[in-house]
Amino acid sequence: MTALGRELWFFWRSRTAVAAVAILAFIASAAVAFGLAEVNRERAAIVRVLELQAIEDEALSGHAVDAGTYAYNAFFPIWNAPSPLAFAALGQRDVAPSVLRVRALALEAQIHENEQVNPELALPGRFDLAFVAVYLAPLVLIVLLHDLWSGEREAGRLAALQAVPRAAAQVFAARAGVRAGLVATALLVPFATGAALERAPPGLAVLFAGALVGVVIFWTVLALAAARLGPRSAVNAASLAGLWFALTLVGPAAASLVVNAAIPVPDGARLARENRDAVHSAWDLPRQPTLERFLILYPEWADTPPMTQPFHWKWYFAFQHLGDVAVADQSEAYRDGIARREQAAAAAGWLLLPVGLQNAMHRMAATDVRAQLAYQDRVRIFHAEIRHHYYPYLFRDLPYGRDEFARAPRLRLRQDAEGGGQSETG
Repeated sequence: MTALGRELWFFWRSRTAVAAVAILAFIASAAVAFGLAEVNRERAAIVRVLELQAIEDEALSGHAVDAGTYAYNAFFPIWNAPSPLAFAALGQRDVAPSVLRVRALALEAQIHENEQVNPELALPGRFDLAFVAVYLAPLVLIVLLHDLWSGEREAGRLAALQAVPRAAAQVFAARAGVRAGLVATALLVPFATGAALERAPPGLAVLFAGALVGVVIFWTVLALAAARLGPRSAVNAASLAGLWFALTLVGPAAASLVVNAAIPVPDGARLARENRDAVHSAWDLPRQPTLERFLILYPEWADTPPMTQPFHWKWYFAFQHLGDVAVADQSEAYRDGIARREQAAAAAGWLLLPVGLQNAMHRMAATDVRAQLAYQDRVRIFHAEIRHHYYPYLFRDLPYGRDEFARAPRLRLRQDAEGGGQSETG
């Protein structure tokens, strides 16, 4: 019998070891199933929003009479489709909307009123495979490896093993390899199944699998070091449990507090409120100076006909945009602060390697803070396209109806050739 075969036989005889790996495999499978269900729910929600939007657009075309009425009432969906690996690392997708319906009105309030929770407060994250790998798999490795040497010593077999040259090293290496390998398999098999169902790009899937294996290797090394140096099995288990608590909970929480204190970020809800205040206060300001402030930003409409009525749509949409201009500095500070916090968290990941590997998984799954900021950038670009579509009709008093509305910028769904997930095209 080979060393690996022998250790596999010993492993199957240990009810505790088999139960620990089986439970981990079950939880990992459940996490993958939950992640697949979540991304499918988001994709279905995107499709449903577009179906309902088509009905709403048709109803709007039945009663709108000019460009201003269309611009005020029309919503334009823009979505952040799940990537092929999002099922394994949901990341920021649990605190940020996957689809927005924006209008040609002031944008900042539309973006920030959808924030449900501060992303930095979601320390452990959602229940997904990345969570299982970083927070639960180490506990299984501790159970399997904490008594590798001390268990033999306490059973009175260590002296006999050490009496035979290289026998102890071969036995312990095989035992550690088998147990760590089974833990890795409990993570990799569910992941491979999910990646196949999502048609994830092979190269990216291999990198993600490498991060999962990296977590197993890191905790295997720590567990072996504690097991080799520790005096007794109980002491080894307690030491490793304390290390797990420090590296996965206390350390990240402390790092988050330090980063948040060192890098202040404007409150998103306050930014949205100030944006609305700037828009609402414009009703009480003289109309012509407000319009002139807008025309400084858009001189191409400087020859717009004068306003002859108390209300004109071009004035209304001019002060809507000026509301965004009024909070532009705060918006930029918000985005810059979030980006700097993300960079600081990535740097902290080098000291807290398990969390760093989790951040890497979120990055590969395009569910990290950087991906969310990129989505907000796409929203701003798309919103500008919508505004610019309406401006010629608003400032030239041109007729606007069903045909012109059909030419408004819209996004379309397509099937991603590699991942099978919806994404947007112009």
